[in-house]
Amino acid sequence: MSTFLIKALQLILALSFLVVIHELGHFTFAKIFKVRVEKFYMFFNPYFSLFRMKKFQGKWHFKFFAPNVEPSVVEKKDNNGNVLKDKNDNPLYRPMTEDELSQLPDDDWRRYPDNTEWGIGWLPLGGYCSIAGMVDETTGADDLPTQPQPWEYRAKKTWQRLPIILGGVLVNFIAAMVIYSAILFHWGEEYIPISNAEYGFNYAPVLVENGFQQGDKILKIGNKQPDTRSDVVEWLIVDGQKEVTVARNTDTITLTMPDDLPKQVLASGANGLFDFRYPFVIESVIENSPASLAGLEQGDSIVSINDIPTPAFQDVQAELKNHPCQNITIGFYRNGELQQTETFIGDEAKLGVYTSPLNYLQTKKIEYGFWESIPAGINYGWNTLVSYIKQFKLVFTKEGAQSIGGFGAIGSLFPSAWDWHSWWLMTAFLSIILAFMNIIPIPGLDGGHVFFLLWEMITGKKPGDKFLEIANNIGFWLLMLLLIYANMNDIIKHFF
Repeated sequence: MSTFLIKALQLILALSFLVVIHELGHFTFAKIFKVRVEKFYMFFNPYFSLFRMKKFQGKWHFKFFAPNVEPSVVEKKDNNGNVLKDKNDNPLYRPMTEDELSQLPDDDWRRYPDNTEWGIGWLPLGGYCSIAGMVDETTGADDLPTQPQPWEYRAKKTWQRLPIILGGVLVNFIAAMVIYSAILFHWGEEYIPISNAEYGFNYAPVLVENGFQQGDKILKIGNKQPDTRSDVVEWLIVDGQKEVTVARNTDTITLTMPDDLPKQVLASGANGLFDFRYPFVIESVIENSPASLAGLEQGDSIVSINDIPTPAFQDVQAELKNHPCQNITIGFYRNGELQQTETFIGDEAKLGVYTSPLNYLQTKKIEYGFWESIPAGINYGWNTLVSYIKQFKLVFTKEGAQSIGGFGAIGSLFPSAWDWHSWWLMTAFLSIILAFMNIIPIPGLDGGHVFFLLWEMITGKKPGDKFLEIANNIGFWLLMLLLIYANMNDIIKHFF
């Protein structure tokens, strides 16, 4: 299975899970306050659905690859029986009355509006929960009955409507904390402390341009000693610390970072700012690979390519990239003896071996009992949220706007091989992002609905349904434009 497909499947699975639990948050609070939920769908279903089901007459009814159920509406007419039309000469519709619904055939799904229709759409871009009497991306003001019905969202008091809107965000926040707690309980927390970087770090070009040298060991940032890689990134890029103390060979040096370092990092597009250096010692050799044809074996330590010293794994990688589709000379140690061999590498510029830093860099592992994992998971999730909010300010810079990515950028964050630990970590992180982005007060998002509800609570004036429809439509199309822009950025970065 290709790397692209593995990452795409991980992304789709994560987003599907998060969208479903988000919409379940809305659904749950709607049911608590006795609001009718007409449809609950994973993915969108224009024109037809892959699968849908609904319970009525005491049993579940199922449909596969079927056209969508017609809306429970009839044409609006005036007192003379003439069909009313809009300015574009299109007929206007109104919801069916209870009497009209009761005259439908017994097997017509529209006859049972109290029961939710559950389904899976064919367009994997999200999902939705259609709540009766709510003006949103699925329902306009003209789709609502003239008078609010007791089972509608708009008929409920403000303090009841607010948790219905906040339910999705709340569930995403809670889900992230639960996932982090479960990860810590099941796998614990293992990482390589910054202080254990025996061979120093390998830095991205943007940091090298600002004074770092390959192999520098980070001692302090400002007056604090970092413990993890995320500490370094947050303090240096997000918090904007200027002074970095490093050990270089036998010297201790203080580097001063420029004010615009965060913008430089964003503009560079670097996926990782630095990584632990470690020796290139072969753990295993892939059959019929360039390394296999060169006679390299497990335990061989590569120290040069074409007589250019390569003391670390990253040095070997960098030098190999300079010689695609060429014969190269490899210098290596075997049983303490320096030897050489030759081989041809292809256009991927890889030897075809496996290595691991964990054999040369000591990790720190923290185990958590069940009760210990809960506060630890909540703390982990909270710190992740705070860090993300701090980073969000960078979006409003020119470099930040250019770095916005879509599904491709998100998918690239997943590992190239399926790993449940990494998948759950990424899913929890995306859950926090989804919750935060949804609470931003933009029409079309949950935060937009919350803003109008708070306005109503403060002023005592409820925005009109037509105003909400227009605001939601504007917000929806702005979000669509942002989605297109983000994914165009992905395409441009990939091909250009």
